[in-house]
Amino acid sequence: MFPKAPSREIDWTKLSLKGLDQTSHVESHYSVETGQWSAPEVVASPYLKVHGLSPALNYGQQCYEGLKACRTEDNRILLFRPDRHAHRMLHSTSTVSIPNIPEDHFLACVNLVVAANSAYVPPHDSNALLYIRPLAFGSGPQLALTSPSEFTFAVFTLPGSAYHGMTVQNALVCEDFDRTAPLGVGSAKVGGNYAPAMKYTDRAYRDGFPLLLHLDSLTHTEIDEFSTSGFLGVRHGEKQHTLIVPQSRNVLPSVTADSCVQMAERFGWKVEKRAVKFDEVRFFDEVMAVGTATLLLPIKSITYTSKDEKITFNNESPQGGPCCEALRNAIDDILRGRAEGPEGWIVPVREVLI
Repeated sequence: MFPKAPSREIDWTKLSLKGLDQTSHVESHYSVETGQWSAPEVVASPYLKVHGLSPALNYGQQCYEGLKACRTEDNRILLFRPDRHAHRMLHSTSTVSIPNIPEDHFLACVNLVVAANSAYVPPHDSNALLYIRPLAFGSGPQLALTSPSEFTFAVFTLPGSAYHGMTVQNALVCEDFDRTAPLGVGSAKVGGNYAPAMKYTDRAYRDGFPLLLHLDSLTHTEIDEFSTSGFLGVRHGEKQHTLIVPQSRNVLPSVTADSCVQMAERFGWKVEKRAVKFDEVRFFDEVMAVGTATLLLPIKSITYTSKDEKITFNNESPQGGPCCEALRNAIDDILRGRAEGPEGWIVPVREVLI
């Protein structure tokens, strides 16, 4: 029977992002000699075998993606906007000199890994989802600062719930660290953008701030993004709400933010895509952190320590303000097969003989 029923060995109400040892992953390898990616294969383990002298481990030649799948009431499994994630990964691979992964190959690998792990797709009536992590890296041994002879594309899965939960959270402006540079790689999903921030996110978390907000590194006056998520602001209006989406060449193009924009336009809201000064944030009624793992997280407050400033937002319930709830519900209904979305947003997972 496909897909398999949700595993009875998992407590679907208590999920984390630490991973499971029983899941399989998919691997495909690129040979510089042939100029092609190999046919994807299912590996019955979540572990990789990697040469210790690979440029991925030594020089950070790697990039990744994050997308999600959910189970519907009639037991189908749906992928959410996988083509956009394939397109975004093309940008990331080109940024770190990894051969392009064709969209059809990306989609085939994602379909295969979800099909192989269908028992780990959470039940329809849970708030959980299957997180999918495509990862590409230079895997052949090469200590010179040149590309290796082999690259690996692997896709992993993990059942989980929203990264930061679903209730309002406090954020802190990061003042002593610039995550990206104006001509850097902030627009690509590469590990080097995230590992250096851990020191600061850990410290902020200990101080009661689950999220860090990064400003632009050139002037420290404009919104870039949260450490784990994109940034969206909302101004309420009597007749029309306004969704504000910061634009910066230094941040990852958020698939979730784009989905919110399209839903906002469906609702008849006004949408503004532009540079956003931090000084403008105090005039927002709602602020959200948005991302594949974060989903839509309402922000309770943003603290700017050196300015002795704490900005609070209009959250009518622990689940956020009315606009956050409207966007979250609309996207969740599409993702879980309860409502029709724009063309191409939802792709059913096909059975694959393994």
